[in-house]
Amino acid sequence: MSHPKADEKLIVANCSGFFGDRFSAAKEMVEGGPIHVLTGDYLAELTMAILLKDTLKDPGRGYARTFLRQMEEIMGQCLDKKIRVVSNAGGLNPKALAQKLTETAEKLGLHPTIACITGDNLMGRLEDLQGQGETFSHMDKNVSLRQAGAVPITANAYLGGWGIAQALEKDADIVICGRVADAALAAGPAAWHFKWDHTDWDRLAGAYAAGHVIECGAQATGGNYSFIDEVPSYKNVGFPIAEIFSDGSFVITKHPGTGGLVSTGTVTAQLLYEIAEPAYLTPDVTVRFDTLLLEDKGSDRVLASGIKGQPPPSTTKVCINTLGVHKNSMTIILTGLDIEKKAQIVEETLFESLGGKEQFQTVDVQLIRSEKADPPTNDEAFAFLRITVLDPDAKKASMLSARIVELALASIPGFTATSPPGKAAQTVVHWPCLVSMAHLRHIVEIGDQTTEVQCSLAGQDPVEIFLPRVNIAPVAQGQVVQKPLGRVFAARSGDKGGNANLGVWAKTPEAYSFLHAFLTPEKLKELLPDCVPYLIERHELPNLLAVNFYIRGILGDGVAASVRSDPQAKTLGEYLRAKIVEMPRAIAEPL
Repeated sequence: MSHPKADEKLIVANCSGFFGDRFSAAKEMVEGGPIHVLTGDYLAELTMAILLKDTLKDPGRGYARTFLRQMEEIMGQCLDKKIRVVSNAGGLNPKALAQKLTETAEKLGLHPTIACITGDNLMGRLEDLQGQGETFSHMDKNVSLRQAGAVPITANAYLGGWGIAQALEKDADIVICGRVADAALAAGPAAWHFKWDHTDWDRLAGAYAAGHVIECGAQATGGNYSFIDEVPSYKNVGFPIAEIFSDGSFVITKHPGTGGLVSTGTVTAQLLYEIAEPAYLTPDVTVRFDTLLLEDKGSDRVLASGIKGQPPPSTTKVCINTLGVHKNSMTIILTGLDIEKKAQIVEETLFESLGGKEQFQTVDVQLIRSEKADPPTNDEAFAFLRITVLDPDAKKASMLSARIVELALASIPGFTATSPPGKAAQTVVHWPCLVSMAHLRHIVEIGDQTTEVQCSLAGQDPVEIFLPRVNIAPVAQGQVVQKPLGRVFAARSGDKGGNANLGVWAKTPEAYSFLHAFLTPEKLKELLPDCVPYLIERHELPNLLAVNFYIRGILGDGVAASVRSDPQAKTLGEYLRAKIVEMPRAIAEPL
């Protein structure tokens, strides 16, 4: 396959934001219009642990099997249209997926060049690397892996895009990766296409920003977007496309005739998703999200330009999953009158029968009030008592649901639960840590040829960044009104291991002036009392009319071990938007 002309834009389309995303999206992206590269992101932080369970059933698995079926549908078209395919669907076993793709191609009478990239899996190297001084200390708890006595079940370093670039340079039609940075799926092809150097910081930053926008699929095209009335249709929401240019600028769009929306708002939403500070760290470049400027070009096209980059850190993130304690949870329905008294009776009698709360490592009891006075329907009389225990002893944790069932005929009136009793399940604890890039290589395999590609290393000269000048006008004065925050401001939230991010942004500079002055970490805790126990950092992105909050520890030890009803913090933004606050009428009810 010939190399595209370097003076043309590179059109990168994404067809997956997670393992389980819309199956038909791959075919839709290939058939919906011209693209040069099809990417697919299948790996969330917990996905590696899920794939490990797959390998325990069959050592030949450990990859996203849906991707294999998708490729069976579109492989021929991709070869005919000269569309390169780049995906991290390899998960824990990229070689097995590459072999299965080869077998599928043979059945179809096709002959693609398939590259496999490994080097990210550190499970077999943990002892050796610890002997060389790598502590794998938890990024939030500052405790080493050995000190914690943790039992790793997966350990994968986030690689960058240079292995992908090398595979494409060697004429690969399909590139299968394990754990690479999500945005590297777009940045690697861009670096290859435009023949960028490792130190082209601004260009690389632009490609990584583009990859970050499209990596979560339809979240950039109207999915999970706060202002639902702006989205013309939620039917057949189109997946995102990034048209990347040689200077690192890019346009986000979608195929014509699809549902959803691409606007500065939807792009801003995804830029703020799952980030902390505006200096966004990747294995290849530090992307300065506080330099990026967005311009709505109409017809579902948004231009991003001005992105600045700096050298990457000397380390890259490692996603380690460890075996944790056992968790059991049940929810009791409380109905009608005397909700608090009923909750107290259930809680006291339950834990007396279990020998006291102190028997468990962790106990979490949440009374969720949703009942209405004079309820018009049965369901609207309900409140919910959610009881969760965590303990190293699986048998002890499993007793929770058994004891709850024993209360059924000897407790409060109207006693019932939302689910049948179940045994405790062992949690998977997310252990985020760092490893020196000096220990890592991209291992690119094509057929019987193997090439090692060096990762980006530290020691580069610092690059000074000049932020775009954004004038913050005085907060509007005059009459004030009481309004839900979400009638004026949008939000997007998500999980980063045991932490959560909450990005909030305005549509106008005037509204941003109020947001900037009003929504401090202290005010956020006042509005969201369940955030009070946690350290909250605020980061400003005036170029996006946004502030981003990073809430440390709110999700405990990550998705599988969290006791929250929403362990991925997906609802946190909409929770904030529902809060009624006092704001200037000038921004709440503009003429």
